[in-house]
Amino acid sequence: MPDAALAMLRCPICGGSLRPADRALRCPAGHSFDVARQGYVSLLAGGGAPTGADSAEMVRARVDFLAAGHYAPIAAAVTDAVPPSAETVVDAGTGTGYYLGALLDARPAAVGLGLDASKHALRHAARAHARMAAAACDVWGSLPVADASADAVLNVFAPRNGAEFRRVLRPGGALVVVTPTERHLAELRGPLGLLSVDAAKEERVRRALAGEFAAAGPATPVEYPVDLSAEGTTELVSMGPSARHVTPDELGRRVAALPAPARVTVSVRVAVYRP
Repeated sequence: MPDAALAMLRCPICGGSLRPADRALRCPAGHSFDVARQGYVSLLAGGGAPTGADSAEMVRARVDFLAAGHYAPIAAAVTDAVPPSAETVVDAGTGTGYYLGALLDARPAAVGLGLDASKHALRHAARAHARMAAAACDVWGSLPVADASADAVLNVFAPRNGAEFRRVLRPGGALVVVTPTERHLAELRGPLGLLSVDAAKEERVRRALAGEFAAAGPATPVEYPVDLSAEGTTELVSMGPSARHVTPDELGRRVAALPAPARVTVSVRVAVYRP
């Protein structure tokens, strides 16, 4: 676990700094948190993941889908949106660490801390980059991160905790938020029964962050087509929340009825906010 990333972490019980001790992290008050053999540390209150954390099946699908490069333009846009001067970056809802890892690849001086509720995702995030640490926590709750310790916070397809994001950002820091547009995956929505995207989502995000953040300018649209095989389409659905609303057998039947390959629109907004 990189020292600079470790320095951002705080004990979720007392707020004290954390230091390595054998295969654990310990604060001055004696609270201790085991580091898993995969390299991440669990700082979840009570030790259990919140309801809705990504399952092992969802994570396997996401790893395979992202490895195929379908969302590489989104990762590039996220990297471009982070100020070049940012040296400490927190990714709230990091998943497998894909977007933070891409950012660190492009920024040799930066270090990252990925936060997520899913131990299955964090097993990958902890190994996503040598300059990245990973910790389990509830992104909706109090983040186990020191005040004003991050130059940037990433929030990609993840819950937005405006008050905590502002607390952990340094003055002048940047919050980068990625949200889908109503055109995102539109070709699959009806045939596969995917969850719909609110056409007013961007405005809802602004309202959710109001009082903590203001938009630094217009959001950057990222929109392009991808051609997905049946396997890629199945991975795409299986890695997100829509997977909880259809059985694997039914999903297989629906995917088999699509053209092969299926041309699908990827459409998101990348927005930068300042405290």
